[in-house]
Amino acid sequence: MMYSSYLDRKIWQIPLREIVLLLGVYFFFAVTYFITLVLNSKAVYSFYLTVPIDYLLKFIVIIPFWWLYFRRLKDWSIRDKILLHFCTLPMYVFIWINLYYTTCDVLDLGHLTGVASVWDLYIPTLIYFIQFGILHVYDYYKKLQKEKELAASLRQIALQSELSALKAQINPHFLYNVFNTISASVPPAQEKTRIMIATLSDLFRYQLKASKVELVTIAEEVEFIQKYLDLEKERFGDRLDYHLHLSSDIMQEKIPPLLIQPLVENAIKHGISNQVKGGRLDLYIAKKEGELQIEVKDSGPGINTADTASLLQKGIGLSNTHDRLEKMYGQGVQFKKNTPKGLKVYFSIPLQYAESNYSG
Repeated sequence: MMYSSYLDRKIWQIPLREIVLLLGVYFFFAVTYFITLVLNSKAVYSFYLTVPIDYLLKFIVIIPFWWLYFRRLKDWSIRDKILLHFCTLPMYVFIWINLYYTTCDVLDLGHLTGVASVWDLYIPTLIYFIQFGILHVYDYYKKLQKEKELAASLRQIALQSELSALKAQINPHFLYNVFNTISASVPPAQEKTRIMIATLSDLFRYQLKASKVELVTIAEEVEFIQKYLDLEKERFGDRLDYHLHLSSDIMQEKIPPLLIQPLVENAIKHGISNQVKGGRLDLYIAKKEGELQIEVKDSGPGINTADTASLLQKGIGLSNTHDRLEKMYGQGVQFKKNTPKGLKVYFSIPLQYAESNYSG
């Protein structure tokens, strides 16, 4: 997976707010339990000392369970998580009670015994459900807020797209007519020039179409990129060597239009054009594990891939693509050093299968 290393880092991140919330829950229970012991004149004094040990161990033991539910299994439905809680609850109680009793015995502190030890089963169970109830509500609140922010961002993007579409539609037929007029005026001996003008006209036509639709097929997007590269090839000549690596089973998959071309343009502009001998560009598109994976490599000088912010400032098209991907799929473009040199820019999006009767 292209994002495996990124996802691994994401899984192990521990948000400070959630840790503070978890600590707050245990601090509240510890304080209230301590107050209860103080008010109970019959409580053995040594029990007071066990309170911080008791709740510190509860907090330590709960951390891997918190990580499991809110990091490793964060995409599970709440129904599946509730069912799993009935399996992890006995594990939590068993681990805590053995650690707690062992610690108390080592420190020569008292703990409940006999029939009274049932409270050391009931109280951790109660705390387990209360704390996870609070955490699940907090997690739901976070997701709800994120969805609201995403909806607001998408509305803003839609508005900007509408404005862009309106600008692009300012008498587009005038442009086509001009292209046709220029093409007709080219002497027959200049057939290559005529072809280049027709190709440029097709690029404008596709961009206008892209402003009106949400999805296009890979075949359409690749055809657009091919024509773009053909024009660039005329400009650079032998200094530009490009190769398209496409799986045969992807051509009818659908993606948002104009996602790939900015990456190709960026590779040519910043990776190849400044090289005296030019360079090579490779475009890979393939299916893998329920995702469509797109990768653009160049053989340029390469840059520091750790500084993502500066890379995104290299071009408006690249930064726009990154923003679109983040808003639509929650993950923008990624960067990696190419081998033996150059830069690799890649991203993955969920597969959206083309309709069998799609007409293009």
